[in-house]
Order: sequence, then structure tokens, then C-alpha cells
Amino acid sequence: MGPTALCPGTFDPVTNGHLDIIERASGRFDALIVAVLGNPAKQPLFSVDERVSMLKEALVDLPNVEIDSFTGLLVEYATRRGVGVIVKGLRAVSDFEYELQMAQMNHRLAGVETFFMTTSPEWSFLSSSLAKEVVLYGGDVDGLVPTHVRQRMMEKLGRG
Repeated sequence: MGPTALCPGTFDPVTNGHLDIIERASGRFDALIVAVLGNPAKQPLFSVDERVSMLKEALVDLPNVEIDSFTGLLVEYATRRGVGVIVKGLRAVSDFEYELQMAQMNHRLAGVETFFMTTSPEWSFLSSSLAKEVVLYGGDVDGLVPTHVRQRMMEKLGRG
């Protein structure tokens, strides 16, 4: 079997921008692990289990994609899974500045490489935080997140 890559994120919730990166990355590696970060310091809208479930539903048609979750350092999770490549999506220069530091630290700690993929222009403005804010204030995120995710957001935020 060829290389496996790891695509980590909070995915709170998964957006069409995330799916774009995941789908494109899945075509470049034999296997792709999409790993949901459980960060106790953050107050996510959805639990880790809910985020994993939404990703599984959204990615059911990609047979080489596995959905998992982790806590702690990403590089330690990658090492445990035997993965030497992390895939990160970039929307803007500001993303690059932060992600470059993380990539260099991950390489220093464990020799893990980071591959950066630029977001497709149609999704460059989209973030999970922005999608949540739109729904919170009564806007519609149809076409920005998968339909099942949109429904779950509306229910959670009292709009459904």
C-alpha cells in the first residue's frame, strides 16, 4: 500500500470548503485519515461524536477515507497512526503564517511533513465560525455546508 495522509481539523461543523480539501487530498493519497480534534479548551457547537458522524455521512462515497478523532498533539497522533504526511487547507495568507509554524514544529518533533492545499476560490471566504454566525443570526447556509449539517446547525442554534 502507498502513502497515507492525515487531514486534521475541528470541523465544527464541516463545511463545503473542508469537503473540497478532503476530496482533493483523497485523490492524491492511497488512504486519507480525517481526524477530528477534541480540544477541551474550546467550546464547540457539536460534540466530537457528532462531528465524526457528520463527516462520515458527508464522505460516505470516498472509500479510501477513514474518519477518526483524537486529543492532544497532532504529531503524536500521526506518529501513533504511522502517518508521515499532514494535509492542511489554506484560505489566505493569514492561514499560511500560522500553519507554517505548526508544520515546522511537527517536522522538528517527529519528522512529519505538511502538504498545503489551497482552497478552491469558491470556498476561500468560508469558515465554520462564519457559517455558525450566519445561522445564529437567522441567515441561510444552504450550499455552504452539506444539507444534513445545515439541518443539524439549525436545530442546535434554535432555528430549525
